[in-house]
Formats: sequence, C-alpha cells, structure tokens
Amino acid sequence: MKSALAALFLMIATPALAETHEVEMYNRSENGPMIYEPSYLKIAPGDSVRFIPTQPSHNAATIDDMIPEGATPFRSKINEDFTVTFDVPGAYGIKCSPHVAMGMVMLIHVGDVAETVLPETLPTRARERFDLILSGIAE
Repeated sequence: MKSALAALFLMIATPALAETHEVEMYNRSENGPMIYEPSYLKIAPGDSVRFIPTQPSHNAATIDDMIPEGATPFRSKINEDFTVTFDVPGAYGIKCSPHVAMGMVMLIHVGDVAETVLPETLPTRARERFDLILSGIAE
C-alpha cells in the first residue's frame, strides 16, 4: 500500500516539463540584417519563448491574422526582454513592429501544424522571409 501511495504522489507531484526557448533579436548577424535567431521554432503547447533584445531597437509582436483562433495576441516594448507562454496549438507569425517592412519576422509552430497561411497584407520583405522559413521546414 505504501509503495502504491508513493507512486501516486510522484505522479501528482511531478509537473509537466515545459521548456523555455530563447530567441535573439539582431540588427545584423552572420545570417543577415533585421533578424530573429532562430527564425523558426517548433515547440510544445505550454512551452515559453524568451525574446532577447541582443541588439537595440527591437520588439516581438504577433502578426494580425497569423495566430491560431483562441490565442491571445501580444506585443512587447522596444528593448524589452520578454517571455510569453504558448498554450494554444497552431502557427504564430511574429514581427518586430518597427522593422517588419524590412523582413524582421519569425515563425513559431506550437504542436502539430498542418499548414501555415500567410496573410495577403504582409510587406514584401516579410513575405520573402516567411517563404525562406517555410522552404526550410517540412510542412
């Protein structure tokens, strides 16, 4: 009986192991100008992403029409070290508000994502960056 109670306690007391992933924001890196590194993440529901302003003048914000239904949009302040938890599965488009026209975007897939739909309203360079990201991953 004691061993059964101990096993039950361990199952209840062990929290789910959510991860925190880090994304750095750059004016320029070896991978190009105005870039998030990495530009793509595949994470589990309940995981968090920490956006780090490695170089100044950046933020992280969801792109309108590019978050799953039921997800809460967010927008960090410029130069803010910002962490957000992703609970709703689906595709999230992330932009740097001042630099989205320069193509500073990234993609986060939470759980299994069947397809990623790009809004028609994306600036040309943002669409080009998303096309590069999507060509590098299996949908």
